[in-house]
Amino acid sequence: MSAHYSPFEPPRRILMGPGPSGVSARVLLAMARPTVGHLDPDFLELMDEVAAQLREIFGTENRLTVPISGTGSAGMETAFVNLLEPGDCAIIGVNGVFGQRMKDVAERAGARVVAVEAAWGEPLDVRRLINAHKANPRARLLAVVHAETSTGVQQPLDELAGYLRGTGTLFLVDTVTSLGGVPVNVDAWGIDVAYSGTQKCLSVPPGLAPITLSERAVERVRSRSGKVQSWYLDLSMISAYWGSERVYHHTAPINALYGLHEGLCAILEEGLEARYERHRRWGGLLQRSLMERGLELLVEEPYRLPQLTSVRVPAGVDDKRFRRALLERYGIEIGGGLGPLAGKVWRIGLMGETCREQSVMLFLSALDELVEGRG
Repeated sequence: MSAHYSPFEPPRRILMGPGPSGVSARVLLAMARPTVGHLDPDFLELMDEVAAQLREIFGTENRLTVPISGTGSAGMETAFVNLLEPGDCAIIGVNGVFGQRMKDVAERAGARVVAVEAAWGEPLDVRRLINAHKANPRARLLAVVHAETSTGVQQPLDELAGYLRGTGTLFLVDTVTSLGGVPVNVDAWGIDVAYSGTQKCLSVPPGLAPITLSERAVERVRSRSGKVQSWYLDLSMISAYWGSERVYHHTAPINALYGLHEGLCAILEEGLEARYERHRRWGGLLQRSLMERGLELLVEEPYRLPQLTSVRVPAGVDDKRFRRALLERYGIEIGGGLGPLAGKVWRIGLMGETCREQSVMLFLSALDELVEGRG
């Protein structure tokens, strides 16, 4: 006998963790529009608009700028499996979970990885990265995380990008948590490959991973000696669907792309500089307010992301109990620490739609009540 199932009614939450972020009603409504075919001429026009919007937000003229069908991790894997072949050298900065993941994906692609590490909560030492390249000048790529989601560190890119410009090594950057929250200037910085995810500062539900490749990165894909190990993430085929040929590869997530288009419209209507300033303002208010309460932030000020703050759990407060009470009593979700920071920090997100003064004030009020009661 079949069980009786009822429609799922999700609770109302204020998403102040490391992702996903809040999604506006206009994006949700866009996703509820009628589904059409993935080769419908009107849908193809929308695809072209999405690609143009992403170029503007990435700060690039790269022709190959598309959303991959999958979350930000699919964007990461797309970058590495297309650019690396067995035996290639990859220099990868590791100062958190997502640097570790890049290293893992590169190794699975058969690369010889040279890892340049830093303590969690600290930026990578650019001189050490440069020295690693001088010791491995034929490295296929050098990869860093721009905004390390596990710690809240923003990695400076200018010096490293300037150094790599005159080399044959591709510069690959994870912008999953930075895109739409802090400036990302792919062309100006000389980034060859950048990937992101929709569920952070773009404030679109998870499921798509924007990626952009420079012409020399595209040439690397074209000149491979063997096939890309992933059929699904093979950019030589994906680009044929997103390009003028419109060659079928897989059925695109049509309604998810409606949502991305609407979310990018909202960002460009607000204006990138205004959006960055909004994240700076309310992220700064949160961080100052936490320090005024005697809490210790994990990351030093010059490298601190405004949209993701890691704060040490106060002495005497139980991490899991506090976060559970915050969710159950106030409907606020924040993230706990990962890896060596598990149980030691809270990760508080102010990304996209969530980055509002009222979010900050509500969290601080809840924090005061719960910490006064010791979680």
